[in-house]
Amino acid sequence: MNYYNYYTEIEDTFVRRRAKHLLLSPLDWALMEVWQERGIPLHVALRAIESVFDAFDKKPTTRTIKGLMFCREEVEAQYEEWLRSQAGKAEDAAEGTGDELSPEIVSSHISKLIEELRHLKCTSLSEDIERAATRLEELGQNLGEDFEHIDKSLADIEHFLDNAMLTNSDPEHLKRSEKQTAEQLRPYKATMEKDAYKNTFDLMLLKQLREENGIPRLTLFYL
Repeated sequence: MNYYNYYTEIEDTFVRRRAKHLLLSPLDWALMEVWQERGIPLHVALRAIESVFDAFDKKPTTRTIKGLMFCREEVEAQYEEWLRSQAGKAEDAAEGTGDELSPEIVSSHISKLIEELRHLKCTSLSEDIERAATRLEELGQNLGEDFEHIDKSLADIEHFLDNAMLTNSDPEHLKRSEKQTAEQLRPYKATMEKDAYKNTFDLMLLKQLREENGIPRLTLFYL
């Protein structure tokens, strides 16, 4: 498992190379989440971003690099190249071993999540949030030191909350959110594979719903 600050490193590199203050868009954050969930190593993503800007600097045009989507194809290409270079190796693609974790740190993380969830004021999700908090309590009472198992349990609870948001959100509001997400992705849809588009769409939609409802991310990656 990789607990390195994946998003911040990518954001810092992109903003530094663009040489202009720029807040990343929800699409950019969703794209980073896609890369992280697919297991694209941080060093591969950073190298690809640097390569894109290096090539752009050599042949400047009137166009500007406005977002990470401009770097998507190069990240994909370098990831495929990296995978081929790993063929036959027994090493894990993820960076880091999780040695910095301890039962105390994980227990504190879970306790904080329970407190955050129980302070939320989401009437339509109140029962689901309470069920999630109860599951977190049960997990916290039986922690052990198998951090991979703990992380999988947290991911399962997070997935439960994701489904609850999609199921119990106001239908009209959900439809507007889906339309807004589709509009943000529209300029890139033609160049994206079907599965990649759907994955990015889902991640962007869930990110928006989480932010609206104040629901935190649960997995150990967000420690």
